Amino acid sequence: MTAPTAPPPRSDDAAVGSPAAARPSVLRRIWASYAFRRIRQSVFVIWLVATITFLLMHFMPGDPIEIMAGRLNSSGMSHEQAVATATNIIAYDPNASVWVQYLDFLKGLVTFDLGNSLTNPSKTVFEHVMEYLPWTLFAVGAGVVLAIVVGLTVGMAMAYRRGSWFDHAMTSVGSFLTGVPNYILIAAVIVVGYTILGVLPFLDMRGRITAGVEPGFDFVFFGDALFHAILPILAFAFTATGSFMLNMKAATTEVLTEDYVTVAQARGLKPGRISRSYVGRNAMLPIIPQIALQLGTLVGGSIVIEQILQYPGAGQMLMQAISNRDYPVVQASVIILATSVVIASLIVDLFLVRIDPRIKTEGQEA
Repeated sequence: MTAPTAPPPRSDDAAVGSPAAARPSVLRRIWASYAFRRIRQSVFVIWLVATITFLLMHFMPGDPIEIMAGRLNSSGMSHEQAVATATNIIAYDPNASVWVQYLDFLKGLVTFDLGNSLTNPSKTVFEHVMEYLPWTLFAVGAGVVLAIVVGLTVGMAMAYRRGSWFDHAMTSVGSFLTGVPNYILIAAVIVVGYTILGVLPFLDMRGRITAGVEPGFDFVFFGDALFHAILPILAFAFTATGSFMLNMKAATTEVLTEDYVTVAQARGLKPGRISRSYVGRNAMLPIIPQIALQLGTLVGGSIVIEQILQYPGAGQMLMQAISNRDYPVVQASVIILATSVVIASLIVDLFLVRIDPRIKTEGQEA
């Protein structure tokens, strides 16, 4: 009697363990992951902002070619030569269809080539914008960091001392900072410090750096840049500090009532460890998404702050480009500022999902 033979393996069973069969599964997991989904959303938002900006610039009154050609005519150039020169500088074909212009715009956006500035034809639009953008990002970033440190620390102290005079006083301060626009607060600081008391060297603090200071990686340059950015940093920190104080107080008050905090206290853990590991970490979770919102608000509000303080950043550059009808610079500025906010929001979201995996969709991996 012959022993029964095992049936041959099915082709689909053999394919299960093969690398070719595993590859679609890996790609599907990557595509469905939270991180990749947020990246796709961010790219879509950037594309949407770029498209809306293109349409607004396209249908606004006035032709960039004619504007620049008129400026070239004043230098003695004929109209035909001026139009041809302006077309080459701006990288824009006024006779092409809107669809062709849109595709050329997207190509230039991907390759960082949106033509040259109308007011400064010797530089590309991106070179022109990048001369100003880092100063705004520095001031906004430093202001948000200052607001985080002060707001979260004071907010947690308010929750631990709720009902005391300190809690009432800081709640009033936080409500005041949140309710009053930051440009009014910084204007009040200038009036009191410079006009009334005479202790604030406001005239010396205008601009980005002092004349004669060479940019470089040394303490002289960084100290001088920080001196000129103190007022913008304070202005950006005012509103964010008040918001972080009040929200951190509410979050900490809620966490202090949780059972795991009571258990930690019953185990005899030191108050400092409970504050850091149990209370602070969990109370910060709802605060982290607000950081991205504050970044967007502050970057958008930089236009007013930089005009008041005479701080040559992206906001002041955008206002000058609008007044000069420098459409390529306006277009690039809006897109770059929006992209900076979207990228900052993406980084905050990816950081948040690492410290709080509960926000991921069930069955997905970041």
